Amino acid sequence: MRFVSVRELRSKSAELWRDLPVEGQMVVTSNGKPVAILAAVDETNVEESAAAIRRARAVQAIQSIQLASVAAGLDRMTMDEIDEEIQAVRRARRSG
Repeated sequence: MRFVSVRELRSKSAELWRDLPVEGQMVVTSNGKPVAILAAVDETNVEESAAAIRRARAVQAIQSIQLASVAAGLDRMTMDEIDEEIQAVRRARRSG
């Protein structure tokens, strides 16, 4: 996968747009750190590509939530503790 800087994207954009269909994807970097991914699409696959990106982001979000749960020790909660937590939230919503 090709890496291009923001500066290169600005100065050589015509060349990069021409190369993108051949490359498939390019990673855009700023100060050496990845900030974006350019992916080649066309009229026939733009919706499918956008949906695939949304699915990948959803999977990443779930993994992040799961890791945070483990770090907080919440993965060791019993079903009784989980049920009590749900009931407490429901009670707070009703009263407030």
